[in-house]
Amino acid sequence: MHTTLDLVHLRAVLHPIDAPPPGPGWNHRDLVDLLPDAPLREAAVLVGLIDRIEGWHVLLTRRTDDLRHHAGQVSFPGGRCDEADCTPERTALREAHEEIGLDGERVELLGRLPEYRTSTGFSVTPVVGWSRPPLLYRPDPHEVAEVFEVPLDFLLDTRNHRYESAWFKGRMRKYWAMPFGDRFIWGATAGMLVTFQRIVKPGA
Repeated sequence: MHTTLDLVHLRAVLHPIDAPPPGPGWNHRDLVDLLPDAPLREAAVLVGLIDRIEGWHVLLTRRTDDLRHHAGQVSFPGGRCDEADCTPERTALREAHEEIGLDGERVELLGRLPEYRTSTGFSVTPVVGWSRPPLLYRPDPHEVAEVFEVPLDFLLDTRNHRYESAWFKGRMRKYWAMPFGDRFIWGATAGMLVTFQRIVKPGA
């Protein structure tokens, strides 16, 4: 059975692009002793929903193993805001084009998720967009090892959400994980997906 979602519902429950969520990220308390003293660097990612015949999918990448941050991890297309970027939406679309060749004209922007903060010092704005195939991906070999899609039904099913723990910088830390086949979705990406699920399908 496919999850029933539509664009009208998503626009209604997501934070509007012109009215971003107030306050610090929802995971701020978890990182209070990990965040650097310097101001957080602004970043944005594209939570890309792909309207496939067999059901909606979510666009993800696996980063190359030699990157400075999050090497080898599964992530959304995205990155740091440039001075020329006036909005997180522009950052997300620009980065998606640079990383995987996604044409921003094929993406319909729907809204934002709450800010997500990372221990590496970034304040990330997840921007939700919707696309209909055909789509052409041209991954940058210096940044992206793989572009793939995961069924939205899988990611919205809380039975696939694992809340795990690991010892990190002096104490036990909690993080979300969503193993999918031989790919391990965890950390910030999984945390944003859990937030997405709780907003678009509360009580599931």
